[in-house]
Amino acid sequence: MNNNDRLIRLRYALDMKETDMIEMFKLGGMKVTKEEVKKMLVTPERNDEDEIINSDEFMEIKNPALIAFLNGLITFKRGKKDTDKNEPQKAEASLKNSLSINNEMLKKVKIALKLTSEDILDIFYDVDVDISKSELSALLRKEGHRNYKVCLDRYARNFLKGLALRYR
Repeated sequence: MNNNDRLIRLRYALDMKETDMIEMFKLGGMKVTKEEVKKMLVTPERNDEDEIINSDEFMEIKNPALIAFLNGLITFKRGKKDTDKNEPQKAEASLKNSLSINNEMLKKVKIALKLTSEDILDIFYDVDVDISKSELSALLRKEGHRNYKVCLDRYARNFLKGLALRYR
């Protein structure tokens, strides 16, 4: 599953409009146009050699762009974070491992929608995925923690499917 798939599924699950998505990117610190968002939401056609056909109609989303969108989603849903003016701004840590994007998505959607761990377990239960509390806790840990576990595409796909069932 690539970042475009994640964005398409998240958009469907939460029933987002393109104008709201543009605003979310803006809140996350990235300026995009409506045409760029449309290109991000296209599933590319591929030939037999797995090369993208019609590359001018498709725009690949890199990890920093998806993280910017997810940060904007948090701000869009919950409002601007109240910070102390004397407190220094923390820089957004980059991913150490490109596989960790599913973990980041899971954490940021959890924050944006004010989901509890029980809510996430219920979402997984709705799509017939058995996951224990400790396994979910490992998926939500910070990368580098000794109990951290990479969130596989299977979990991300089923989480987004469960969100669609819950919010549509």
